[in-house]
Amino acid sequence: MINTATIYWIRRDLRLGDNPALVEAINRGGPVIPVVINDDIQRGLGAASAYRMSMGFEVMDKTLRALGSRIIYRSGDPVDVLRELVRETGAGAVYWSRLYDPESVARDTKVKATLQADGIDAKSVSGHLMFEPWTVETKAGGFFRVYTPFWRAVSGRDVATPLPAPTKIPSPEMWPQSEHLSDWKMGARLRCGQSVLSQYLSAGEGVAQDILFQFMETGVDRYATGRDLMGVNGTSRLSQFLTLGEISPRQVWHVARQAMMQGAADAEAFIKQLVWREFGYHLMYHTPHITTGNWSEKWDHFPWQEDEDHPHVLAWKQGRTGIPLIDAAMREIYVTGYMHNRGRMNVGSYLTKHLLTHWRIGQKWFEECLVDWDPALNALGWQWVAGSGPDATPYFRVFNPETQAKKFDDGGAYRNAWIAEGQRNAPKTALDFYEAIPQAWNLRPDMRYPDPIVDLSTGRNRALESYKARTF
Repeated sequence: MINTATIYWIRRDLRLGDNPALVEAINRGGPVIPVVINDDIQRGLGAASAYRMSMGFEVMDKTLRALGSRIIYRSGDPVDVLRELVRETGAGAVYWSRLYDPESVARDTKVKATLQADGIDAKSVSGHLMFEPWTVETKAGGFFRVYTPFWRAVSGRDVATPLPAPTKIPSPEMWPQSEHLSDWKMGARLRCGQSVLSQYLSAGEGVAQDILFQFMETGVDRYATGRDLMGVNGTSRLSQFLTLGEISPRQVWHVARQAMMQGAADAEAFIKQLVWREFGYHLMYHTPHITTGNWSEKWDHFPWQEDEDHPHVLAWKQGRTGIPLIDAAMREIYVTGYMHNRGRMNVGSYLTKHLLTHWRIGQKWFEECLVDWDPALNALGWQWVAGSGPDATPYFRVFNPETQAKKFDDGGAYRNAWIAEGQRNAPKTALDFYEAIPQAWNLRPDMRYPDPIVDLSTGRNRALESYKARTF
């Protein structure tokens, strides 16, 4: 039995159930010291996702304390922080759950090499995905560039049974010193928006489990059609819990598969969306440039509008384009940190096609505003809708938000929920937008709703002409 302590480095795995890294740390023997490190990657998070992550840390810490453990908070370069903790505690191992974005891979590679050179058992463990990206290959031995064959390749695979949550976590005789999470002020950049956003959020493994089982009981049967209806709650809303690891994809997979076996007609459609997440990580691992540049180099010289301060970009961010469906979605994200997936497709198409603005500007705004921000899915989603990515919607397809509104928000419930102008008794959701936004925007609910900044037909034709002038 090993008696030296194991440092368990917490990142996007804020749960006890099905947490392989934590289980390995416990099984090693000796005390386990959970630690969260406020490094450059964490400090670089967008305002909403940073605040949401801090909520997750708070719940995780309470959960650990109920088992006699706790989180140690430290700031700095992970190499320096972990080396210092090893020195202070005499730890012989450092374990963590594996991440796959380029920044995390570079950081973790350096940490592992340094600690191993010091004689420390440094190990990354799977848990954030069901299928490690290097284990899914085409018949030719390469990686998948298109979702459908990726789905076929993994849909019949066995997914390991989720690990049970530990009931006891060995603690050290003396805990190392810890910083205070509140001192990190992870919600400070939200300013007045923090009090608004907090009303729409909940965090933690228990909440995630409740949402999953409630969805399986009442929502999955109507998922295939309901997930596109913007005025109803037709999706699982698990994305923020998955991105922070408050629930594991293996747990979701097995519960959904059970529902499918019991006759839930749309459970497979839901599972396909879970596998879409895996596909995003598959692509990010094999082509890491997808997070920062055009996946297809054919788009590198396309004449995007790249001025982030352009009046049309500001109108898009403010939900003041004059196109109700677009504006409703852009206000939803600012108030709640979430946007309906149908809204994401429409606002992405509008920005990149009607406004011919570079998808990177939209990607960065989503990174700032989304509580379910995910490095792989945010990049894949924007490149999908812009046409520059793998498995993309044809570049010449331009979403018509008026047609989309008639099809997916018939009756206007979604638009009315988020646009206050013109409503005598606007709902709280629409009014909260004005509480959350910067005062510098100088917007009020009694203002006249704006005229369209770009005529939809004119914008569409301009986009198509731009595409015709290029060779793809």
